[in-house]
Amino acid sequence: MAKIQSSNNNKYVLCLVCSMILNLLFMTNLYVDSEWIQSWSSRAAREAEAVAAISCSGHGRAYLDGVLVDGQNQPVCECNTCFSGPDCSLFLSDCDVNADGGDPLFLEPFWMQNAANSALVVAGWHRMSYTYEDSNLISQELETHIRKIHAIVGNAVTHKRFIVLGAGSTQLLNAAVHALSLDNSSSPAKVVAAIPFYPLYEKQTVYFQSTDFKFDGDVSLWKNSSDTSINLVEFVTAPNNPDGQMNKAVLKGPNTKPIYDHAYYWPHYTPITAPADGNLMIFTTSKLTGHAGSRFGWAVIKDESVYQKMYDYMGVNTMGVSRDTQLRALKLLKVVLESGGREIFEFGHNTMRNRWEKLSNTISLSNRFTLQQIPPQYCTFFHKVRASSPAFAWVKCEREEDINCYEVLKAAKIIGRAGRIFQGQDQYVRLSLLRSQDDFDLLIHRLSKLVSEENGAKTM
Repeated sequence: MAKIQSSNNNKYVLCLVCSMILNLLFMTNLYVDSEWIQSWSSRAAREAEAVAAISCSGHGRAYLDGVLVDGQNQPVCECNTCFSGPDCSLFLSDCDVNADGGDPLFLEPFWMQNAANSALVVAGWHRMSYTYEDSNLISQELETHIRKIHAIVGNAVTHKRFIVLGAGSTQLLNAAVHALSLDNSSSPAKVVAAIPFYPLYEKQTVYFQSTDFKFDGDVSLWKNSSDTSINLVEFVTAPNNPDGQMNKAVLKGPNTKPIYDHAYYWPHYTPITAPADGNLMIFTTSKLTGHAGSRFGWAVIKDESVYQKMYDYMGVNTMGVSRDTQLRALKLLKVVLESGGREIFEFGHNTMRNRWEKLSNTISLSNRFTLQQIPPQYCTFFHKVRASSPAFAWVKCEREEDINCYEVLKAAKIIGRAGRIFQGQDQYVRLSLLRSQDDFDLLIHRLSKLVSEENGAKTM
């Protein structure tokens, strides 16, 4: 009898030990890096980690939605400009440098450093309805965070203002033109901007042209007009794209309505001198966090009737901004706010300042090229006088024979954006400083070579 009891006890002990081991294994699988992971999200987390671990030699990136490698369940590397091969390790020494696009990839290292707190797992059933619970098209929590970030940075007044969300600043720009154009007017509103101006102002206004508005070009042509019967809508870009200047409204009077495009009014690019206080101001995460592909922007509006027109435009056009995009924007803004904005703005400013200084030093050795001049100002965010660190270089070819600066640089395998695209002169070309470090390093290399070939080039 004692032997039977002992045998049963041993079985109980064995079962207890097995149970403890199984529970320990189960708990270990759910508890990773000091954080609990729900069972339904663990697979998504593993997939994201596996793709993020693909190095691409540091000259490219693999993405979850990338094209899969033949025969493997793994996305291919998407290489930076002038790099190729399966792992982006092959440098193409004779390729053209891309200094044209405005992709803000300079912020990619910041988000890699903040991979854990910026990661987002979305359930398959997330926000399947057309609207939020309050029948609104806008996440109230996201709107709260937008107001918080402006308060911390000090770059815009949002108190007693209305906020409309859009697919980047692009959608909002045309929504603003629509809202500011008078209904049933005897003549369409004239949409204008100061040269040089962002080409999308003209392209989009012409594309969506209606009986209510028409693009009319250079704002200076209307500066001394006394005809108050004409409704004028003026794009005011500060800082300006392409030259980084802090533009102000040219037109005054009851028949003039400015749209303030403040896409670049962040500490990365310019001193924050005071909160912007325009009647209609437009911002975007594209140049704040660098997530241009997420297509998210917002307008800060003083007048309720203008707000309602823009809100209605968004509802008819796209039923508002994607709920998934709003969720990602909320997550990104939370990361920005974690350090009171200091971390991302110090990273962004230091990167852009270093790039501007390297470019300025290179061009300073030239007798052939010059850069735009922007005076230093006191920055209320950094609490010091600082120089601008613009997103773009507005380069001028000074030689009379260099009648097309774009072609001059293209011959040196540097692809910029021609001045005429901004309604400027052919003596100018815009060079982007926003792209990856590979792009910038190769740009400086090519410019240095071009400057060194000048007759009588300056020396340090």
